[in-house]
Amino acid sequence: MSEIFEGYERQYCEVSANLSRKCASVLSLHGEEKKHKLSELKTGLDEAESLIRRMDLEARSLPPTQKAMLLAKLREYKSDLNNLKRDFKKSSSAYDPVASRDELMESGMGEHVTSGHDQRNRILMSTERLNQSGERIKESKRTLLETEELGVSILQDLHSQRQTLLHAHSTLHGVDDNIGKSRRILNSMGRQMNRNKWIMGSIISVLIMAIVLVIYVKLKS
Repeated sequence: MSEIFEGYERQYCEVSANLSRKCASVLSLHGEEKKHKLSELKTGLDEAESLIRRMDLEARSLPPTQKAMLLAKLREYKSDLNNLKRDFKKSSSAYDPVASRDELMESGMGEHVTSGHDQRNRILMSTERLNQSGERIKESKRTLLETEELGVSILQDLHSQRQTLLHAHSTLHGVDDNIGKSRRILNSMGRQMNRNKWIMGSIISVLIMAIVLVIYVKLKS
């Protein structure tokens, strides 16, 4: 979640709680004291509305996944702000504190205050659920990053193994070349030995024939 949004959110919750207390206390005031309290309420409502606008701008500048989650939370805050504005109007519409209390009682102010508290409780619950959803999203992102890192590591290992196999293939290819050269040398040596055998055989045959001829000549003479 955006840290800027969280900062605005904390400020709004503090302002909202403060306004709620002031709205409840202004009913028992009168005269200048009530006028001063209403002025403080007006200032607080302006501040709360400004924080709502800032949260809205910040939420809309975020990626779609975070934006949807924060806008849902922002709708709850806007509803809470509308309740506070209605409380302020009812508090400022009456000048006599007794008549104001009677009018508020007749219009169901007690029920509305309870409704406002229920609304804020729902906001807190929604905020907690959204925070939990945000944590789950963060956990999913961490898992995704870990999986991505594992995949990269596996790809690097496979690339290293491929390089090793290519190197082994090149080495075997060189061995095959050397074996081929050795085979050609051996074949050449074999042919040379065969030629030498034929030459030696021819020389021996000539010598034998010469010896036989010499013996024949001697015997005849």
